[in-house]
Amino acid sequence: MAQVDDSVAQDGDSLSGFLLALAAYLIWGALPLYLHLVNHVPLPEVLAHRVVWSVPIALVALMILGRTADLKRALRSPRLLGMAGLTALFVSVNWSVYLYAIQSGQVLDAALGYYINPLFSVLLGALVLREKLTRPQWAAVALAGLAVVVLTVDAGSLPLISLALTVSWGIYALLKRALPIGPNQGFTLEVILLAPFGLIYLGWLAARGEMVFATSGLSDVLLLLGCGVVTAVPLMLYANGAKRLRLTTIALMQYIAPTFVFLIAVFVFGEPFEGAKLVAFPMIWAALALYSADLWFRRR
Repeated sequence: MAQVDDSVAQDGDSLSGFLLALAAYLIWGALPLYLHLVNHVPLPEVLAHRVVWSVPIALVALMILGRTADLKRALRSPRLLGMAGLTALFVSVNWSVYLYAIQSGQVLDAALGYYINPLFSVLLGALVLREKLTRPQWAAVALAGLAVVVLTVDAGSLPLISLALTVSWGIYALLKRALPIGPNQGFTLEVILLAPFGLIYLGWLAARGEMVFATSGLSDVLLLLGCGVVTAVPLMLYANGAKRLRLTTIALMQYIAPTFVFLIAVFVFGEPFEGAKLVAFPMIWAALALYSADLWFRRR
């Protein structure tokens, strides 16, 4: 899921930008439904297919946008390759944890992680980029932290899935800001760097006769091919939509995806919404409302 970046702030919103960003968030929100269809496929293989089949989609998009020259320059720059390698590492960790949450029936924890993410990014901005936070923002961060404490005390351990998703995507977004290349080109570079590992793993599975893609029916083949579509397309939609929207608009829209994930977890997958979660989730929602209201009034 995408993180708000100051570079997307605009003087006004455009309808095309809103529709592109909305499409991205709706796809991300519905992603658990799609990935649930491949729950019978081992997690590493699903992850490999997400990476490998994202490459041709990303490359075609760059050709359509006329941005292939930027990618070629990046591939010749050791510094850019090193930076992109680091962002690729964190995004692959995020994808892996998210897949694990879906395959293990812990989708509510995934929703919680993406709800916390904006507040964690605000905290990272204060600690790493020395950005000054307002009192309402500090209060929102503190309230989110208290919600994590509530979950930890109740379970006797940290909510590792939620925190792993929050931290991995937060650091990914922070590093992505420093990558001197457009978001479409950056994503393409990341999946190009990850693709060899995916291909090696799939080749190893094929040699052992254990690759689901090669031994199952047409429906599984199409679903695994589609993993590249549901990975690359929303990121591309978001990257192009966010450029045409104000920061405030994007900041408010980013709650669409975790809300859909939350609803799917509770009403489709039937995960229990009880105990400490009945306390922690409203605390997170209150923190996000406080953060959003502060952002809205400062923008106005």
